[in-house]
Amino acid sequence: MAPETPPTTPDEAIQIVRARYAQPELPDGTPAELNVHEFDIGYLVYAVFPPGVDASGRPQPAPPGGAKIVVSKETGETVTVPNYPTEQAIALYRKNLTQNT
Repeated sequence: MAPETPPTTPDEAIQIVRARYAQPELPDGTPAELNVHEFDIGYLVYAVFPPGVDASGRPQPAPPGGAKIVVSKETGETVTVPNYPTEQAIALYRKNLTQNT
């Protein structure tokens, strides 16, 4: 698939992600909110899931796995990265980008 027109806003980055990937859902089947963290060379797009609670109301850890998506500001191409904290996910994207050039 040819790259999209490069995004110039966080909303455009979300549109690219929605066009290419399945919409993540909350446990009740409603769409999860997508957040964007803009950085110098891209947009990190990720779903936000509310913290789970057990039957007694105690908070539960987030389920393992998942991914975040980086949309390149230069090309509009998308790359998935592990569901790491924001700065760690961006650092991994940068590392992989330099290794592939």
